[in-house]
Amino acid sequence: MSFLWRSSASPSEDFQSSSGSADCCSPLQLRCAFKIKDESLTIATMSSLYVTTCTTQKQRGQYEYILVEKRGEEKNVGFIQLNRPKALNALCDGLMREVGQALDTFEADSDVGAIVITGSERAFAVQVHHDKPVAAFQSGADIKEMQNRTFQECFSGNFLAHWNSRLESSSPLIVVPLLFQLGGGCELAMMCDIIFAGEKAQFGQPEILLGTIPGSGGTQRLTHAVGKSMAMKMVLTGDRINAQEAKQSGLVSDIYPVDQVVSEAIKCGEKIASNSKLVTAMAKEAVNAAFELSLAEGNRLEKRLFHATFATEDRKEGMTAFVEKRKANFQDK
Repeated sequence: MSFLWRSSASPSEDFQSSSGSADCCSPLQLRCAFKIKDESLTIATMSSLYVTTCTTQKQRGQYEYILVEKRGEEKNVGFIQLNRPKALNALCDGLMREVGQALDTFEADSDVGAIVITGSERAFAVQVHHDKPVAAFQSGADIKEMQNRTFQECFSGNFLAHWNSRLESSSPLIVVPLLFQLGGGCELAMMCDIIFAGEKAQFGQPEILLGTIPGSGGTQRLTHAVGKSMAMKMVLTGDRINAQEAKQSGLVSDIYPVDQVVSEAIKCGEKIASNSKLVTAMAKEAVNAAFELSLAEGNRLEKRLFHATFATEDRKEGMTAFVEKRKANFQDK
């Protein structure tokens, strides 16, 4: 079975995949496919509005939709790779549930001090650097899963509310988008703590084109990240911003070439994991509070958490090591 998509940029152009049968997805011909060309890159890919259904597949190890391992020289960085390449990593309840389970597992692992989330190594790529695979963290909500829902179902069931809770973690989360990060995919990225983007990455909230609005924090987190004016334009028009614009606006912390960005994110994770996990969790809580509290309330929380560090052995070790001009040996106590 081959898949056929129609380009929104040129209605006469079709893109076809020869990736074989898709036992987990049912794509529709939508005008939300994109074609990107430059001297070394040709990608034909659906946006985050890609339509799939999360049906049961043959279990691949512990998880069905993700791959999980520990990375870094000391294996102290959790690594979660979305792995629905035939569906371009479209988000569904099953995938989000597995991400939450993997986060819980890493949270319980005393060796892990940071977690990196990215996409599968081959979502749908054609002629990429002489046919070499490229990671494509392309994800968005499963539209077919939502298509026939009623207002009563959404309201009474608090639809999508649990997606935010899936990514609640005291460990810092570093997300690595490389190509399109749209709709639910953009919201997923903004739920994380740090965004390392590939130089070809694009971000957007195009839900308006489907007659709806973002439902997992897109209007709120995007406004905090890029400001009201740009967020309003992106949400009301469905326009996207590229990685450079995202970095200038503060949405993205770092940009690297596609073949380097994952390893750079892991290096960042290793650096974070080398610090006290206990104090790192306090620091993360303090920064995140800035999104929820007034300046006075935020300062008050910061002061309380700062004082709390003086009850830890790691604070004493850190300051002692500094005075003695040696590397601190944190014990997470």
